[in-house]
Amino acid sequence: MTRNVQHGPSDEVRITNDEPGRLSLEWAGGVLAEYVFEPRDVQLESPRPYFSPIRTLRGDLVSLFRPHDHVWHKGITWSLPVVDDENFWGGPTFVRGEGYVQLSNNGTQRHRSFPGSGSDTRVVEELDWVTEAQLTLFEEVRTIGATILDESAWVLTFETALHNVTDAAISIGSPTTRGRDNAGYGGLFWRGPRSFTGGAILAPGRSGGDELRGSREPWMGFTGQHDGSGRWSTLVMVDDERNPGHPVEWFARSEQFACLCPAPFFSEEVEVAAGETLRLRYAVVIADGAADPERGAHLAAAGQRVLDAELAAAAVAPR
Repeated sequence: MTRNVQHGPSDEVRITNDEPGRLSLEWAGGVLAEYVFEPRDVQLESPRPYFSPIRTLRGDLVSLFRPHDHVWHKGITWSLPVVDDENFWGGPTFVRGEGYVQLSNNGTQRHRSFPGSGSDTRVVEELDWVTEAQLTLFEEVRTIGATILDESAWVLTFETALHNVTDAAISIGSPTTRGRDNAGYGGLFWRGPRSFTGGAILAPGRSGGDELRGSREPWMGFTGQHDGSGRWSTLVMVDDERNPGHPVEWFARSEQFACLCPAPFFSEEVEVAAGETLRLRYAVVIADGAADPERGAHLAAAGQRVLDAELAAAAVAPR
């Protein structure tokens, strides 16, 4: 899908639910992204909502769905591989001293409802986190939004509130916290197109490759080139400055495949006490064209402003 941009930056994204089990983020006669909230994945893939496909304003695809090397990677997902001994990421679990083992622990993020407190550009969702053994660990309230920045970029926002409904603390970690070096993935995870492999990872004041994995930064980005058209696109992920542990450690790859993940559980497990709620917010800026660290910083600042504006609007909204 390639589209000439004919509308101005004041035009809003509309979030519609015209198809069962999915939302469409629509703008200027096209679809920027789809959010599948009732996936039909097998249990091994830890069924959970995902954003796929995801496109720039110009229509270039900046996501990859179910790649053969990791079939549980699906565009952008909120995925956690270590939740106590449960796996809400998909596939095998890393076990200290044994490596990756396929266990009967692939949980499900189960859509419950849209409680009706959203708008055409912002949607609130309620979900249950249910283990393979059918125990509910978390009740989640998730908010997604979309904003047009200008003629070349738009912002996807993602907010989660995970409420522990058990009578014990739950620890959230990563393969690194369980013994695998520099494999701290877990969180809001983006998998990029295959043609982006070898592209540049962006961070404040620098760009590079896999050596940036594990860096602690307020934002990271990725710029890559498309097959076919030869055009370039850029994606920047922003860790909200109010998130606990900000700036976050990042899981990022370029050499094997393109991915980004602000990973708050990268090197230390985070405990959510019984009855407590963990809250995290992110912005994903999706832009046409290549970027260097300077443009990456500009896009990240714009993403943070959108997060600030959403928080301010929520504070004054009628209850």
